[in-house]
Amino acid sequence: MCGLFAGRAAAAAPIRLLILGDSLTAGYGLARGDGFQAQLAAALLARGRDVVLIDGAVSGDTTAGGRARLDWVLAEGADVALVELGGNDGLRALPPEGTEANLAAILDVLAGRRIRVLLSGMLAPPNLGPEYGAAFNGGFQRLGRRAGVLFDPFFLEGVAGDPALNQPDGIHPNPQGVKRVVARLLPLVEQLLDGVK
Repeated sequence: MCGLFAGRAAAAAPIRLLILGDSLTAGYGLARGDGFQAQLAAALLARGRDVVLIDGAVSGDTTAGGRARLDWVLAEGADVALVELGGNDGLRALPPEGTEANLAAILDVLAGRRIRVLLSGMLAPPNLGPEYGAAFNGGFQRLGRRAGVLFDPFFLEGVAGDPALNQPDGIHPNPQGVKRVVARLLPLVEQLLDGVK
């Protein structure tokens, strides 16, 4: 009987979702309740999802930074992860092969811990030229084809370049832009959660 109750208790435990990202998921320039994580948590709650978000987003972070602190962030435990990194690599014109290698290492660690992943990609700034863009964007496409990885090609899809959805810097979404991102990603996040055994 104790085992039965223990099983029920375990089943009722909230799913722990790690957000490993940069300023886009850290809520840069926004009030706490308007940021990505707050809006995602509210959207999941409205859908009846019992989820605890683990904040692993740091403004200004590169893929190398995310890779370096992954073990520390995972100390809190996670069942699934949303990885949103790479924008700062592109803004700094870092070598695309390094970006891909860092993200591959992050995915390897998460896979080794049986943590399912939603990889939300980034597109290279167009001013860096077509050759850089093809290499940068191609890395995300290759990683997105990995087994066990859900892939969203562009975190800012439908928001980037729209002044009505971005802060004055033209890079970071405003509250309405974040709302658009969350609404678009919500089905993929729910698919990620549904894969937890």
